[in-house]
Amino acid sequence: MRQDHAKRDWLWGKSEIITKCSNNSWSFEMENAFESAIFNSEKDKPLTWFLKQKDRLSSLNPEMSDSMINMKILRKCGGELENAIKCRCVEPCSSEYYIHRGKSRVNRRRLTSRQANIKQDKSRAHVKQKSSERQAHVTLWSYTKSCDIQ
Repeated sequence: MRQDHAKRDWLWGKSEIITKCSNNSWSFEMENAFESAIFNSEKDKPLTWFLKQKDRLSSLNPEMSDSMINMKILRKCGGELENAIKCRCVEPCSSEYYIHRGKSRVNRRRLTSRQANIKQDKSRAHVKQKSSERQAHVTLWSYTKSCDIQ
């Protein structure tokens, strides 16, 4: 595309962007993308997800204030994460503050879930070890019992 239109000036490029991004189908597509995007701490990184949603909202409603954009995005995060970020925020906050709080909360949550998985794996291994010890004890007991009978 750059090679085809390299000699065009900025006004031409600006008008092309406006014609592409100001039609109804593009607006509908952006609205659907924002509505369907729900933050998932397993798949999404807070920084990229938050900035993508902020770009979508600001392109749809350029007159919307930053605090309103942040509140709309926080509603898409889900109950626990939204509440954790709002509790640590004193109004008005910048987008960077929300992103930082979201990152710290998600990282802390991932660490605790990993630690819980490690503890669970250790307890399973401990149960398997105990059951194998019991099996060996029962086998030894039955062997000695059979030897006593004869």
